[in-house]
Amino acid sequence: MRIPFSIPARGSRPFDVAGFGLNSIDLLTVVAEFPTRDSKQKVQRFARMPGGQTATALVTCSRLGWSARYIGSFGDDELGKLSRDSLVGEGIDVSAARTVAGAKNEFAVILVDARTGERTVLWDRDPDLTMTADEVRPDAATSGRMLMLDSHDTVAATQAARYAREAGLTTFVDVEKVRPGIVDLLHQIDAIIAAEDFPSELTGYEDPGRAIEAMAREFGARLTCVTLGADGSLAWCDGRQIRTPAFQVDCVDSTGAGDVFRGAFVSACLRAPEGDIEDVLAYANAAAALNCRALGARASIPDAAEVEQLLAVRSQM
Repeated sequence: MRIPFSIPARGSRPFDVAGFGLNSIDLLTVVAEFPTRDSKQKVQRFARMPGGQTATALVTCSRLGWSARYIGSFGDDELGKLSRDSLVGEGIDVSAARTVAGAKNEFAVILVDARTGERTVLWDRDPDLTMTADEVRPDAATSGRMLMLDSHDTVAATQAARYAREAGLTTFVDVEKVRPGIVDLLHQIDAIIAAEDFPSELTGYEDPGRAIEAMAREFGARLTCVTLGADGSLAWCDGRQIRTPAFQVDCVDSTGAGDVFRGAFVSACLRAPEGDIEDVLAYANAAAALNCRALGARASIPDAAEVEQLLAVRSQM
């Protein structure tokens, strides 16, 4: 099945992909097992690393060979500088981002179970980091050949998506929670890529296949997809369900795997705009699996050669 999106030619826009949404600093704490109430245990490892949904997805695009611009808000504290510098160090343009005076950067405390690599996220975000629709620059939202969003600043994200749609650009969203205004946002999206619980929470259908089909019909999205962790992904496109199995790796930490999936999905569309959507989904699943090899959202984001190698291994099986 062909990719159902129209993607402008390379060089037709200042960047290959623009992304609007969250950046964060993750305080990763590895424990022998997830703590029970009123318990104590020694920390096995602690690390402070950059993360955030859109920021991590854009780093993925950059490492896979695509030029990227970040649109969002940094705090003016130490964590904000660390987060901003992490993107600049990856070659990502941050000229359309802002630093909010007096605001603390978003951060997350992430507990990682050393036995399985599964994680639990505790996060905090200063309300002053929230962008309004009026603060979204149309030239920034339309500066990439594709626009990628998350759904946290829902009103501003909706405005950014409108600008991109009006310019004839394809829009992608990473959505994980039902928030006020989410329906308006999803009506502006061509590809909805949802976290595991979101489709059922939104539609009321327990079966994920039925839920993503309902989403496609309601919002007119060309593709709806739900990521399923160790079970890979399930997508609905052009009246057909596509199940893509996960790739097996030794999982150290699953932090950021969903963000890498989304960045790799966009990268695969840019890589072969006339290609098959099944190949795009396999590419995204492979990149997400490889990201689980090390601690942190970005520590093990693969390059294009690593993804191709893992895909080749599966094709030979």
